[in-house]
Amino acid sequence: MPRIVLLVTSPRLPAGLLTATAWDVVRAAPVLVAEESELTTALRSAGAEVRVLDGPPVPALLDAVAAHDTVVWLAGPAGDESVARELGLRLAREPGLAELELMYGSWDPPGARLLDAVAVLDRLLSPGGDPWKRAQTHRSLARFLLEESYEAYDAMSAGDTDALREELGDVLLQVVLHARLAEELPEDERWTIDDVAGGLVDKMIRRNPHVFAGAEAGTLEEITANWERIKQAEKARDSVLDGIALSQPALALAAKILERAARAGVTAPLPAPQAQPDPESTLGAHLLALVAQANATDLDPEAALRRTTLAHAQTLRTTETTPPPSPG
Repeated sequence: MPRIVLLVTSPRLPAGLLTATAWDVVRAAPVLVAEESELTTALRSAGAEVRVLDGPPVPALLDAVAAHDTVVWLAGPAGDESVARELGLRLAREPGLAELELMYGSWDPPGARLLDAVAVLDRLLSPGGDPWKRAQTHRSLARFLLEESYEAYDAMSAGDTDALREELGDVLLQVVLHARLAEELPEDERWTIDDVAGGLVDKMIRRNPHVFAGAEAGTLEEITANWERIKQAEKARDSVLDGIALSQPALALAAKILERAARAGVTAPLPAPQAQPDPESTLGAHLLALVAQANATDLDPEAALRRTTLAHAQTLRTTETTPPPSPG
């Protein structure tokens, strides 16, 4: 039975990166395509017969399959659903003409849409792109990274996984945007999204020897301790507190400082509220003591205060909408 092969390939992989089966087919049968591309160039370079159509594809495919027994339609990035549908209906009405075969010559690997994100941001920040984005700097965008991270946190707290997917996309936008901006830095300061991803990959491999280097896994506590040892060796910091993000909210900052010190075995008395010189310092000492108490009981003081505050906010909203009691 003559056959028409609908060959689908990934536009996100290098041209010519096809399966062995796909290469066998395109070398043995004529390839028809709607327009020139890097893939058609690669196929011709490998000796394939490629013809670009200047008219409707279905009649041309049927003529070609009658002459060659097998013909390949090189589908576009969207898979050419309309061509496949028209061919399928025609062959269903006339079953003796040919059979239609769908073949994947290549397919997107996991994470392929990240390449699209990089390409879109490159277009937006290149000449002729979005003037607003092209005018930004790392500093001018800093608040947006915080805002998007908080919105993702809100989605996590609400248990809304659909919202979380969208908000993480907004966080990813900030990452890719900053990486693209860094490509415009002076040559000795320049870096790219590949440098970001490469640094992450190298770090994960180094810090997880129980996964990548055959080290003994041990308990979760031992894995965490080993992570910290590797991290300290990498950073060569003067203090166990170096590297803590000082711009995070105060309760979270206090919890992180106390946690980092406790993990390293560094202790010091907490400031005594009664010994403080002014009301603000006294309040700060009381709050720090509460954070220490939360850490000791494995509670997150930032999350606890946020939860209680939001609950109180809802109470206030309810109070606003509740009519006052009528006079007796």
